[in-house]
Amino acid sequence: MKLLILLAIVYLGYKALKSWMLQNTAMGKTVSQKATREIDDIMVKDPFCEVHFPKRNGVHLRMEGKDLYFCSTRCRDGFVQQKNES
Repeated sequence: MKLLILLAIVYLGYKALKSWMLQNTAMGKTVSQKATREIDDIMVKDPFCEVHFPKRNGVHLRMEGKDLYFCSTRCRDGFVQQKNES
C-alpha cells in the first residue's frame, strides 16, 4: 500500500513538473524562434573602410541627401575629409 501511494505521488509530481516546464517554454522565446520571426538588426557596409557592422552601432552622417553609416567616428571623419579633397 505504501508503495502504491509513493508511486502515485511520484507520478503526480512528474506530471506537475512537466506541465510547469511546458508552460515556461511556451511563454519564453528561444533563440531559434526569434531568428525565424524577426531580424535583430540590419548589417551595413562602411563606405570608407568597407567593414560590415550592425546599423544600430554605426555613426550616422547625412550627406548630399543620403544617410550614411560608419563603423566609427574615425572612418566618418576620414570619409568627409576625402570628399572635401575631391
